[in-house]
Amino acid sequence: MASIKERIFRKEDPSVYEQKDAHLKRTLRVRDFLALGLGTVLSTAIFTLPGTVAAQHAGPAVVLSFIAAGVVAGLVAFAYAEMASAMPFAGSAYSWINVVFGEFFGWIAGWALLAEYFIAVAFVGSGLSANFRGLIEPLGLTLPKMLANPFGTDGGIIDLVSVVAILAVALLISRGANQTSRVENVLVVLKVIVILLFIVVGCTAIKPQNYVPFIPKYHPNPDGSAFGGWQGIYAGVSMIFLAYIGFDSIAANSAEAKDPAKTMPKGIMGSLLIGVVLFAAVSLVLVGMFHYPLYANNAEPVGWALRKSGHVIIATIVQAVACLGMFAALIGMMMAGSRLLYSFGRDGLLPRWLGKINENHLPNNALLALTVFAVIIGSIFPFAFLSQLISAGTLIAFMFVSLGIYGLRKREGKDIAEPGFKMPFYPVMPALAFIGSLIVFIGLSNDAKIYALGWFIFGLILYFCYGMRHSALNNKK
Repeated sequence: MASIKERIFRKEDPSVYEQKDAHLKRTLRVRDFLALGLGTVLSTAIFTLPGTVAAQHAGPAVVLSFIAAGVVAGLVAFAYAEMASAMPFAGSAYSWINVVFGEFFGWIAGWALLAEYFIAVAFVGSGLSANFRGLIEPLGLTLPKMLANPFGTDGGIIDLVSVVAILAVALLISRGANQTSRVENVLVVLKVIVILLFIVVGCTAIKPQNYVPFIPKYHPNPDGSAFGGWQGIYAGVSMIFLAYIGFDSIAANSAEAKDPAKTMPKGIMGSLLIGVVLFAAVSLVLVGMFHYPLYANNAEPVGWALRKSGHVIIATIVQAVACLGMFAALIGMMMAGSRLLYSFGRDGLLPRWLGKINENHLPNNALLALTVFAVIIGSIFPFAFLSQLISAGTLIAFMFVSLGIYGLRKREGKDIAEPGFKMPFYPVMPALAFIGSLIVFIGLSNDAKIYALGWFIFGLILYFCYGMRHSALNNKK
């Protein structure tokens, strides 16, 4: 019987994952991964965060917060690109860290990402519901509070729009990655067109005085957070970072990629680069249209700014397509989350039922489980609560992947294939990616850290009581 220490550090053979994932159909191309990444990156956040962060923390310098967050995400994306190119396995960071560092550390990284996917699906569903209800309200159509809010929130019992949206996307994904990617591609193209439309129209309403002072003087907010100065920019980075986590959804589907050595790096780096440019442009235009304090407590700053500028029809179009675009984010998150759950089941760390595929070679058991949990979470917890855990869990996984490059390099060309892409400036850049992720994590709110701690305590209990005993690695003879 192996000791607990031996079990914790036992590593999976990469060839085992190659065999286990061989039955998944490789149908996704670069354009599909670009759509998956952009669909997730350009979700609710691009229509809300620029105004919110400007008003709460950074003022006109919100663009610097977006760029700084993009730089950190870009460093990690280089590590993701090499990992996905070398090990195109379902489950992204969970599977990679299992191979490089061992099962226990893989579980920690995967459990961190699972928080992202469970909660992000519910988070985006809640955001879609809020925007849809805002869109139909001028038409005199309103849902009763009991069907419009989560249980216990403002008289709510269930957020019906969120539940219907999640179920509709689950049904679409259950039909296969190829069909899903076609819908995703169309939705992302529409969303990018609308974002560009806002940038062009918004530029006609820019007033240069709204950029002065570009970096407001520092002072603490009533809740103790920072506004202005470098402190406010830093606070903005930590709040913004959840906008850039979409490229993990690309890596989670790498087992279904055509020629992953080439498609994965292009999809990961391309979607992030386009996302950073669009976020920076939207931020600059938005704070230039109106003085940033006017965006305080504004749930739809982009639509509000367009209407106040006299572009009512454009505002309606943007809000309508924003709702459709959130379906793209749900698709990306639910595809990635179901593949992660499949990976846990495949390896026995969660019930093996999750790791089974149907006659069409699809992990629909895992998809069903993700859907049920997301509906429950979204029905119980309010929108503001859900946003706290997303960045915390993802940043922990990012730190593991960044450090994992050091272990990966020693094995490339041996038991792990030479990747088609390698992280440049090795060994400096992996360290910078780790440090950058750690700095962003430190800047998260105390609530986010407390929620993350509770999630990981639960995860450790589950691993030692169930996962370690039922692990496929533990049962090897």
